[in-house]
Amino acid sequence: MLLVCVLYRLLGRPGARSRRGPIRAGGERQAVAAESHGKAIQRLEAAVKKLAQGQRQLSDIAKDSVRHVGVVRFDAFEDMGGRLSFSAALLDGHGDGVVITSINGRQDTRCYAKRIQNGTSIHNLSDEERQAIREALEGTRQIVEAS
Repeated sequence: MLLVCVLYRLLGRPGARSRRGPIRAGGERQAVAAESHGKAIQRLEAAVKKLAQGQRQLSDIAKDSVRHVGVVRFDAFEDMGGRLSFSAALLDGHGDGVVITSINGRQDTRCYAKRIQNGTSIHNLSDEERQAIREALEGTRQIVEAS
């Protein structure tokens, strides 16, 4: 756009007489080149607008994908060490998604999945699940080990 303004200023309006006198043969070539550059700039501006529209569409799609993840590791039982149990919150840009909890014991492992809407759930949430959701929404991107 700046180039068009500079060329417009230097060459004057197309079809108008220059303040410097009549257009010479070299000036005609400059006018044709300026017009060609102007059309090229218009095509580039249209392409940039198209790219910006595509970027907005991708941004809208990305809001519905998993964007926030929070993981909390903990010991579910006092006699078990190693923090093998965990709660993981997987949320989109609206705070909707799922929190998955795996409780590991000596004899068995139990997994639970609870739906999350707007950062909350209709199901009872454990402290670790609430912490995983909070970590996901805050976006700290660290694995937190509950005490």
